[in-house]
Amino acid sequence: MAKRNVAGNSSFEKTSLASMDQKLAMAKRCSHEGVMAGAKAAAVASIATAIPTLASVRMLPWARANLNHTAQALIISTVAGAAYFIVADKTVLATARKNSFNPPSNA
Repeated sequence: MAKRNVAGNSSFEKTSLASMDQKLAMAKRCSHEGVMAGAKAAAVASIATAIPTLASVRMLPWARANLNHTAQALIISTVAGAAYFIVADKTVLATARKNSFNPPSNA
């Protein structure tokens, strides 16, 4: 019976593993950029929503009667969550698109 080369140190496997490591590092960077951009957008959206929500509860009789603390928190958190996911998704897609057109340098 003929012996097969079962060594795991071929140059093809090393290149493949290096390429996979590089792709994994790029994916982590893309997702990290998305998380940071989403968090910033959520913080801005929270403040931008909280000010008019809280002001309307103090000034408008309808809002005072119908929007309790839970409703106010729900309005603010819904806008913050939506802003986070929208901006994070757009950032990850834009970064991935940019990296797909620019092949990584072998430095």
